Amino acid sequence: MSVNLLTGKSLRMARLSRRGDNRYLFVPLDHSISDGPIGTAAAFNRLIEDISDGGGDAIVVHKGRARMVDPAALGDCSLVVHLSASTTHASDRDAKVLVGGVDEAVRLGADAVSVHVNIGSETEAVQLADLGAVASACANWGMPLLAMIYPRGPRISDPGDPALLAHVVGIAADLGADIVKTVLATPAERMAQVVLSSPIPVVVAGGAAVEGGLTAFATSALAAGCRGVAVGRRVFDSPDPRRAVRELAAAIHGPQLTDSLRKELVGAP
Repeated sequence: MSVNLLTGKSLRMARLSRRGDNRYLFVPLDHSISDGPIGTAAAFNRLIEDISDGGGDAIVVHKGRARMVDPAALGDCSLVVHLSASTTHASDRDAKVLVGGVDEAVRLGADAVSVHVNIGSETEAVQLADLGAVASACANWGMPLLAMIYPRGPRISDPGDPALLAHVVGIAADLGADIVKTVLATPAERMAQVVLSSPIPVVVAGGAAVEGGLTAFATSALAAGCRGVAVGRRVFDSPDPRRAVRELAAAIHGPQLTDSLRKELVGAP
């Protein structure tokens, strides 16, 4: 008889899927370093509350912003601390650098950390070394690692190419990530071959507008075998972030959420 031993990593991994179905709805809010402020400072915790109440599984923020999260607003939503950064003002915005460590994330009470790597960028080698080093630290601390890894840079002609994406997600797995986030293949149904090549869960980024809206995007990702989505800008730029998250959560987590959310989604009394 096999016994599943409880470890720090397994406990944190379980919290990343709050419905216990091994599906994930991540809401990245790390854009505040790369692109500038997300709304007003006063509204930050209200946005966190909308994401949590909407059914988001985890938010992704930088270490300084994590200190400002109100635990009451976070609720059952998990905390992922992002360790990479660059800005739109740099000569090479694809050159990600580490700005935090796993030990800091542990002290902040994080459930996971994330690292961004751009395959095909001019600084790919440094970013790969950083990913490997963070993975080693995560193993020591029992911390899950989300690798945000993209085909991006002057050597990339087709970032949606399934063969290229299969290589990219394989790199994340080989270097020690527990979950990998990347872009959706073009066309979307070809994402299935990417997922089949990956020994770790794949989630896809949802920054760009997709025909059919958020629900169609999430549904197409799941149909291809992905374990979830990571949608940031289309949530926090939405006129109703809570509703946007609820729509995504219903699509990602299935019928068990649909009944409880139906009244709010359709505005029924």
